[in-house]
Amino acid sequence: MTIPLKRSYVTALSFVLASSFVVSACGNKDQTVSAKGQTPEVSELRYQGSVGSVTYPELAEDLGYLAPLKLKFIGNTISGPQDIQAVVTGDTDFGGAFNGAIVKLIAAKAPIKPVISYYGVDDNTWTGYYVLDGSPIKTAKDLIGKKIAVNTLGAHHEFVIKEYLHRAGLTAEEIKQVTLVVVPPVTSEQTLRAAQIDVAALGGTLRDKALERGGIQPLFKDKDLFGNFSAGSYVLTDKFIKNNPNASHKFVEATAKAIEWARTTPQTEVVARYEKIINARDRKEDASTVKFWKSTGIAGKGGLISDKEFDTWIHWLVNEGVIKEGQLSVKGLYTNEFNPFVNEKK
Repeated sequence: MTIPLKRSYVTALSFVLASSFVVSACGNKDQTVSAKGQTPEVSELRYQGSVGSVTYPELAEDLGYLAPLKLKFIGNTISGPQDIQAVVTGDTDFGGAFNGAIVKLIAAKAPIKPVISYYGVDDNTWTGYYVLDGSPIKTAKDLIGKKIAVNTLGAHHEFVIKEYLHRAGLTAEEIKQVTLVVVPPVTSEQTLRAAQIDVAALGGTLRDKALERGGIQPLFKDKDLFGNFSAGSYVLTDKFIKNNPNASHKFVEATAKAIEWARTTPQTEVVARYEKIINARDRKEDASTVKFWKSTGIAGKGGLISDKEFDTWIHWLVNEGVIKEGQLSVKGLYTNEFNPFVNEKK
């Protein structure tokens, strides 16, 4: 990942996240090794899904990698911060979010451990911040007094927007005048075309489906700002890892294999598999967007996490005065030890 540090801080971003009591990190190497090939301590993992898309744990289950573990769907979410908060509160067993949001929550004393990357940015998978053709918005300055649709506050989209505004030289007061509006991703395009917002964050299949219809253009892209990088991770609680090392290992192993299956399988076969999964689960959702799927966007093989994918946000939080120098270290913040590709090069 190439992230140019053009200011004394990387960006500005506010996270609204829950606090929790810190528990010592678990899942050491010896424990991980002993978990391999052994029966999971639980039979199912509770999780939240995403409308019209397939997560890698869902793909892993469909491919047979997760057995004997099963997934228990408890609902959909459009918010990474909410998803990992649900893990902290015990409503789910795993959840995923933007790495910056995870760092913020860990700084707030949450007992969670990132275990595998699950989304990112590459040449085919990225997010654009789109305006309608003919829009008067041409520069960052033009966003003052305007509304931008994002999937949630305190996560990837907000970070990118604030970085774009800072790099363009907007002051803190000017940035406050740019309004972020939470809109479900599946309706962001429609909301933009109805002129209820001025800019819409569109990524992945939703972006390509919107582009197929035409009439929109990107004001800026996250890839142009930061290059290729893994942006978010799945987390487990320290308690879950300690009490369920075999299940933790199985979950990460299966998800890692699913990521590599998607990375190495022809795009048409991946799309067909996704369509099959969506249609079979019968959640009354539109499966048409998955035909635009192009890549995993994940930098590390099998979702391996690298130091820089978290160290960047630690430095940002320090520079913003959110945490103190030395309060958090990337060492021990995440673990790759359950990942079967840990000894392979990225």
